[in-house]
Amino acid sequence: MNLLKKLYNWSSSWTGTVVIVLGIIFFIAQAFVIPSGSMKNSLLIGDMLFVKKFSYGIPTPRLPWLEIQVFPDFNDNGHLIEGDKPQKGDIVVFRYPHNEKIHYVKRCVATGGDVLFLRDKKLYLHPKEGNEFIIDNYKGYNIAKVGDKLYVENPYKKDHPGIHNDETVQKENSPYRQIFDTVPTEVPEGEYFMMGDNRDHSNDSRFWGTVPYKFIVGKPWFVYFSWDENKKIRWDRVFQTPSQLEKTKYVDNRNHEKGIY
Repeated sequence: MNLLKKLYNWSSSWTGTVVIVLGIIFFIAQAFVIPSGSMKNSLLIGDMLFVKKFSYGIPTPRLPWLEIQVFPDFNDNGHLIEGDKPQKGDIVVFRYPHNEKIHYVKRCVATGGDVLFLRDKKLYLHPKEGNEFIIDNYKGYNIAKVGDKLYVENPYKKDHPGIHNDETVQKENSPYRQIFDTVPTEVPEGEYFMMGDNRDHSNDSRFWGTVPYKFIVGKPWFVYFSWDENKKIRWDRVFQTPSQLEKTKYVDNRNHEKGIY
């Protein structure tokens, strides 16, 4: 009983509170706010969510806001403990590879060994498992053959209805050719190709390349609060997971800014 009382008194102190809060942020969950529309209509501007920090291992802890690394990167992979890796179709929170202090949230559309390209905004994926895997696992999808490889057309839209294109964005009025067409790209092992669900308004791997595992932070857990541009609370989104939210019919017509983000 004395030990429990000491633990209670310690946890009630400023020191105990800070240690507990940092422990939660370092190893369990961290709060983020969606600032842009790159993942609408799966995640919307104004969604406040907790990110599960242990989904893909335990990232090397950093002090929040200051982004100062608490421990050295002992494993040289950005994680204290290596864990499961992002899977195709996962929504993932990661550090922007060209500025580690910035967090992005996108959908993983390809993993190491996969080949993908875009034609007329359509995503074509050749999983590393090969042609037979596509034949066995993608029945009902449009399949294209390029050379000796089969490619699945838009492999995620059926299961993730939040993925969409903006019909007003056309080749004639957009400077971003990567939105429409790209050359076939093979994803390096241990890296991930990320794209926003708001396909024509997302600054993602089409523009700056793949994301190594060392930058992976975690997976969105659930929305704990959400409000729209008029500061009206969106109660129907509170305590919902991304998989639940992307099946709703809520549409946010805002873009955070023109162009891509």
